[in-house]
Amino acid sequence: MHRTARTASAAIALTMAAGITACGSSGGEGVAADKKQTLTVWAMGVEGEKLADVAKVYEEANPHITVKVTPIGWDVAHQKLVSAAAAGTLPDITQMGSSFMGEFVELGVLEPVDTKTFKKDDFFPAAWEQGVADGETYGVPWYVETRVLYYRTDLAKKAGITKAPTTWPELQQAASDFQDKAGSKWGISLQPAGLDAVHSWYPFLYSAGGSIVADGKAAMDSPETVRALNEYGTYFDKGLAKKSFQPGYEVLTDFNSGDVPMFYSGPWTMTGINNDYPDLKGKWAIAKVPADKTSSSMAGGSSLVISKDSEHKEAATEFLSYLTDTKGQEDWFKRSGDLPANTSAWDSGELANDANFKIFREQMETAQSWPVLSQWTEISSKADDAISQVTQGKASAEDAAKKAQSEIEGLVE
Repeated sequence: MHRTARTASAAIALTMAAGITACGSSGGEGVAADKKQTLTVWAMGVEGEKLADVAKVYEEANPHITVKVTPIGWDVAHQKLVSAAAAGTLPDITQMGSSFMGEFVELGVLEPVDTKTFKKDDFFPAAWEQGVADGETYGVPWYVETRVLYYRTDLAKKAGITKAPTTWPELQQAASDFQDKAGSKWGISLQPAGLDAVHSWYPFLYSAGGSIVADGKAAMDSPETVRALNEYGTYFDKGLAKKSFQPGYEVLTDFNSGDVPMFYSGPWTMTGINNDYPDLKGKWAIAKVPADKTSSSMAGGSSLVISKDSEHKEAATEFLSYLTDTKGQEDWFKRSGDLPANTSAWDSGELANDANFKIFREQMETAQSWPVLSQWTEISSKADDAISQVTQGKASAEDAAKKAQSEIEGLVE
């Protein structure tokens, strides 16, 4: 679910891609899966490094296949992918962040998924939807993430809070009690502005039943979306959340000190707390997103895609099957800590028995993904702007939503 600044616009990329088919190497039927061949794979960040180890294991069991994994930094991934798409030199398999998918679908460089091999019902619904555009599936879910509520249990006891908040009123009351009774500087940490402020807002948006874009049309001015924007703003109006925002802010520092007793984050934060703040052991817990209409959070993660121009589609499909079946997903979780997209991988072991992972699984069942659109980065930035207008007291939720609605309409039409 990574997002980076675009180095080339979708329009430029489309122009560059006009000759992709001519440049491509697919030509004939391609190489049969049982023939000697090399699969090229691009994967981002830490996943790219760890995937190379998985590839070695796969090669031992399939000596006719060489898997060449190239790790790529998320900060340069978009530029490299656009350039490769324009030149017709995409690798056979690519890790695709959810915010990239729409653009590369529109470029026409991805091979549709064989839905006889990869079954929708094997994966979390939101994970599968991250690869679907115009009724066609282009990505196989690889790993997932969602956001839940982290809170200090010791400070909750001090504040007289006997259970995790489960509704919007309970969440706001808890934030107030943490300040008034437990001495916390803030009631909760919510991002007030800046790039990807929407990620902090999504638990409110989706729990209210709202959307930024719904059925291909802007939905920022829907009653549900405005309600979520207004609720988010009240935390800043009441001084429960900090209005200023510093890029790179590390919430765990304030969580450790008690200045921030609650925040939303993903599964990686559990590792951060356990490794970097051992004194917090037994003093924190997680809970599902407090509900309005429902308890619904955002779904992130990555999919795996096959290049339309690949000459090794059969072998690529087999490797993807290896990575995304039950055993492959269990192995990937042990190696990386990434949460499996395949739900059957959660039925045994630590994922099935650990109370915290059970909460993440429950939250993933109702999580929602944003639509697969080529201009999603630009669209969500308009929501970022609306959030900032509200949290800084520069506009009402209704007026900020109306402005964003007009701007987003121009991007989706």
